[in-house]
Amino acid sequence: MSPDSPLAARVVPSPNHGERRGPRPDMLILHYTGMESAAAALRRLADPLAEVSAHYLVFEDGAVVQMVPEARRAWHAGLGAWHGERDVNSRSLGIEIAHPGHAGGLPPYPEAQVEAVIALSRDIVGRWGIPAERVLGHSDVAPERKEDPGEGFPWDRLARAGVGHHVAPAPIRDGRFFAMGDAGRPIEALQAMLALYGYDQPVTGRFDARTRAVVTAFQRHFRPERVDGVADASTITTLRDLIAAVPA
Repeated sequence: MSPDSPLAARVVPSPNHGERRGPRPDMLILHYTGMESAAAALRRLADPLAEVSAHYLVFEDGAVVQMVPEARRAWHAGLGAWHGERDVNSRSLGIEIAHPGHAGGLPPYPEAQVEAVIALSRDIVGRWGIPAERVLGHSDVAPERKEDPGEGFPWDRLARAGVGHHVAPAPIRDGRFFAMGDAGRPIEALQAMLALYGYDQPVTGRFDARTRAVVTAFQRHFRPERVDGVADASTITTLRDLIAAVPA
């Protein structure tokens, strides 16, 4: 196995992959490892008993290791969906970022690591022609299960470097909001907007646990100043602006 990206300093093969199914990959999914060290994450991603993997692992110092050939289906996203596509692994490439995650206090991502993720992501999306709006976090495609890469991940910096879809979050202010237990046409409209952008959000007219999880995932990625699962004016306005900014 030779590196697909010139940014990969070395290859540590993982046995955890298979044949892709369906169209060529058109998504890039970013994760954090949520483990105490990059070395422990590397061992787990290469362990056949763990049944998890990713195409790349980025260390805290910016070193990049490739683990699965890009042509293969790595086992990184698990159960999830985006725009109705439920085999996210077949449609995506996955980057794991060595980071302790929420359980480890969600410390800032090191500068060298952020720069490496930006460079690797630019290389991948450029070679595969991945649209900006399909560069996503694990929590976007699995909002009820996952929190990574977390609200501390600098999505705005990636977007300024040409990776991912982003608009300036609307300012947080007082006003009407929607939360658990609310129901009616405004909730239908919110759910329809989330589904239009790509989230796996049924339009039920009820602000239920699923809706709260999806709103939370949206906030982690696009309005990280306050992540509470409450659809306030800032959240809804930011969502509206993102939809309007999706390329035709």
